[in-house]
Amino acid sequence: MNQPSALSPQSRDHALAALASPDELDVLVVGGGVVGVGTALDAVTRGLSTGLLEQRDLASGTSSRSSKLVHGGLRYLEMLDFALVREALQERGLLLTRIAPHLVRPVPFLYPLTRLGWERPYVGSGLILYDAMAMLGKYEMGVPRHRHLFRKQLARMAPDFKADKVAGAIRYYDCQVDDARLVLTVARTAARYGAHVATRVRVTGFLREGERVVGVSARDLETGRDLEVRARVVVNAAGVWTDEIQEMVGGRGALHVQASKGIHLVVPRDRIRSDAGFITRTEKSVLFVIPWGRHWIIGTTDTAWDLDKAHPAASRADIDYVLSHVNTILREPLDHEDVEGVYAGLRPLLTGESEPTSRISREHTVVAPVPGLVMIAGGKLTTYRVMARDAVDAAAHSLKATANLTVRGSITDRVPLVGADGFETRSNQRVLLARRSGLNVARIDHLLGRFGDMIDDLLALIAVRPELAATLEGTEDYLAAEVVYAVTHEGARHLDDVLTRRTRISIETFDRGLAAAPAAARLMAGELGWDEARLADEVDHYRRRVEAERLSQEQLTDREADEARVRAPDIV
Repeated sequence: MNQPSALSPQSRDHALAALASPDELDVLVVGGGVVGVGTALDAVTRGLSTGLLEQRDLASGTSSRSSKLVHGGLRYLEMLDFALVREALQERGLLLTRIAPHLVRPVPFLYPLTRLGWERPYVGSGLILYDAMAMLGKYEMGVPRHRHLFRKQLARMAPDFKADKVAGAIRYYDCQVDDARLVLTVARTAARYGAHVATRVRVTGFLREGERVVGVSARDLETGRDLEVRARVVVNAAGVWTDEIQEMVGGRGALHVQASKGIHLVVPRDRIRSDAGFITRTEKSVLFVIPWGRHWIIGTTDTAWDLDKAHPAASRADIDYVLSHVNTILREPLDHEDVEGVYAGLRPLLTGESEPTSRISREHTVVAPVPGLVMIAGGKLTTYRVMARDAVDAAAHSLKATANLTVRGSITDRVPLVGADGFETRSNQRVLLARRSGLNVARIDHLLGRFGDMIDDLLALIAVRPELAATLEGTEDYLAAEVVYAVTHEGARHLDDVLTRRTRISIETFDRGLAAAPAAARLMAGELGWDEARLADEVDHYRRRVEAERLSQEQLTDREADEARVRAPDIV
């Protein structure tokens, strides 16, 4: 079944009606992060009737708060986890060259060398292996090979490095992606092939027939309506909420997930003069400085977190830690006034060993603790497709045993995400598109990098409503049309959804999006039928959210930061 991919308010209503019907799904996925939507896409493209429930917004947890890298993981080479690195590098090539070329792009990094003698051959040999694994994989490498740089070359490329601290560098390439947009695009692709996707629906329990799980009970958080969704197999892809889901099913679980907090800072691009990002060691892990449009993303930390999982908070101690480490190699140190945005996310790490979270493996595990239930946890953004494949393989085993249903193998390595098919053609036509639309070429490039060939939808919207070609008030990088499109095609239900995930205004502006909030809310109101009271409530909630985040970032400890952040819960 091939249908429109738009996640509109109407498509949500249709999805809920289908999910609540007496008809039994083959697979129901719980969790709308990258693994959840990847699982839904894998299942539906194998010919299985599929649904997905997410209690908040798509990518509202871990999958919108990563380092935004699609990479093999250099540090895992040092940990001798060669299989994980090889697998991740293969997926990097696949995403870049076949599945999502409109979303994933190469990014250069410098590995500064601070020790004479042994460090250059040691790091260089690791990068030879890194590139070799990528070149010998099943898919195209897609990025240039590494190159050695000496002090004068480095000074030209990155003049803000402290010359006395750096003996040279090695430049290598990985890739980056807007993680939330990747999740959204995978979800839209699943919907295009017939998956029923519904956000703001919380699973409240499991339906059982004897020992077997046969579905879930759930509540639509937008209306308060309860519903039951029946399915032959339920796949839990709840990430850091895995333990809570296991409690719902009676505490019988084979997985235990430790949440590890990582924080990132966003600073303007002009604060660091460099043609490439860079990576440097810390005493616990590595620190990335990543080019991000007109900004840099700097992170991350790696500390255990056992407080509120929906809203992990960055403390002042976290921010000071990141600033102190990046400043060790910068001529002009960064301080708190340079920071535009801060975000914190939780990694779902599989535990079982008494070791710090920075050493716990990022490999994933799939288990079936009771009949009819599959659980998957661990892993990383880059390998989401492999995780999804393994989860559906486990579901297929259950379907074969209980329903005598033979399931075909995964084909997601051959299914481009929506926006990918005509991306190259539209990129070649960028000047023509600019001339026809009246937008400048830089704006067309911006839209192509976010929507691929779905840019046609945006330009058609602007043709009908020319006022939407204006830049959204309070921002420089986003059009008013992108806010409307977020509602009509991308499943946005609340102002938070637009300012923090459909766009990145909340971390890319010094005011955290407060100036853009009223204009964005008014555009959303026209599509969602909000009255003035509802519009004001959305803006007020967003303001309280920003205030709570800022207050949390002034606190010295995790507990104090958490107490400040939870003062602004999700809007309902």
